[in-house]
Amino acid sequence: MSCKEITELVTDYVEGRLSLGQRFRFQFHLGTCRHCRAFLRQMRTTIRLTGRLPDAAVPPSVEAELLARFRAFRR
Repeated sequence: MSCKEITELVTDYVEGRLSLGQRFRFQFHLGTCRHCRAFLRQMRTTIRLTGRLPDAAVPPSVEAELLARFRAFRR
């Protein structure tokens, strides 16, 4: 598994969505690549810290604008 593949699969790995074979190859790569181990630590820290952020209220005008843009995009 390459470093690029690790970055593409890191979320699935953290969330436990990799197959047994993928998980084995992912962990094997981590054992040989300090850069990917650091990346995984950064991702886990980011997930943990963003989970602590308070919910911010979206102003009604911003919500309406976003919904309008999403609807226009889908067309």
